Amino acid sequence: MKIREASFALRVVLRRAGEAAILYRRRLTRNGQEKLDRIAPISPLAFSAGASLLRGAVRASEGPSARLTMGPYHPLDADWGARVACYALVAAGLRNAERLHKAAMNLQHADGTEAAWWLGLMARPAGKRAIRALRILVEAVK
Repeated sequence: MKIREASFALRVVLRRAGEAAILYRRRLTRNGQEKLDRIAPISPLAFSAGASLLRGAVRASEGPSARLTMGPYHPLDADWGARVACYALVAAGLRNAERLHKAAMNLQHADGTEAAWWLGLMARPAGKRAIRALRILVEAVK
């Protein structure tokens, strides 16, 4: 899949604390042009805890030999993009690596349609309650 065809894009960046990522979503502007909007950053701790989810998303979209590398955007299809977006929003601000890993594993096996539904709930103005609910369901918090 090419980046122009993808609904979501993932970019791996290097920060002082280690590798991190930024997730983008494609949308139309008022002029009818496509643009990548930033959904959420993935911290270095969340990146390392959820590396299997991120690698799986990249391999599912780019092919089995694809690698999660720094620099260029990695295209993600709609199902995997929704899963990674849910993980990015759930992981924001959390510091327990074991819980983040558990959340990533649960989202990796989640249904893409269900993840898109949760993403829609979390993207609304009152989405904080949905984020908290999904954190509990994927076992990111107690």
